[in-house]
Amino acid sequence: MATIAIIGGSGPEGRGLGLRFAMGGHAVILGSRDASRGREAAEAVAALSPGVAVSGALNAEAAAAAEWVVLSVPYEGLGDTVRDLAPSLDGKPVVSVVAPLAFEGGQPRAVLVPEGSAAELVQGLAPGARVTSAFHNLSAKELLKPDERLAGDVIVCGDDAQAKADTLGLVDIIRDLRGVDGGPLSNSRIVEELTALLLYVNMRAKSRATIKLLGLD
Repeated sequence: MATIAIIGGSGPEGRGLGLRFAMGGHAVILGSRDASRGREAAEAVAALSPGVAVSGALNAEAAAAAEWVVLSVPYEGLGDTVRDLAPSLDGKPVVSVVAPLAFEGGQPRAVLVPEGSAAELVQGLAPGARVTSAFHNLSAKELLKPDERLAGDVIVCGDDAQAKADTLGLVDIIRDLRGVDGGPLSNSRIVEELTALLLYVNMRAKSRATIKLLGLD
C-alpha cells in the first residue's frame, strides 16, 4: 500500500478522503499550512476508525514524504500551493479534487479557469507530476462517517495512462464507489463545473445527490 499525502487535509473533504484511504489500508499524511492543525486533523480522523495509519504534517513535509499526493485546497490558493510544492511532486501521481467555485447570493457557480480546469493548472505548474482529477462530487459529511455506505461514480480524468489506472484503483478501495475513466485531463473542466450544479440541486432539494452513470457494465 502507498503513503498518500493530502494537501489541505485539515479541511472536511481532505479529512474525509484521508479516512477512506486509510480504511483501505493506505498510510495517510494530512497536510496543512499549520503543522498543529494537521496533527489535530489526523487525531480526529484516527478516532473515527481506530487502527488506521493517519498522521499530520506541514504541506511541504507531507508532499515530500509521500508516494502519492492529493490536492484538496481552495482554488484561490491552488496556484501558490502547487508552485511551492512542485519539486516534491515531480514524478509522482498527483490527484486534484479541486473544483473552482464561487458563491453569489448564496448560490454556487463554476469559476472560469484560464488553463481550462484546475487539474490542467496543476499540470502546467508541475509538469513533472503525473496529474489526474477525481473525487469532486462526494459529500464530505458522508466520507467522514466510516460506517456510511457511499454510492455513485467517480469520474477520473488524466493524460498519463498508468496514473489514471492507479487513481481508478484508489476509487475502488472505497466501498460501493465505482471509478469511471473520464478521458483526458482536459475533460476535468466538465466534472469540476458539474460540482456547482450538484451543489445547487442539493441546496434546493436538501439532498445529497451525486453522479451515477447508467448503462455501464
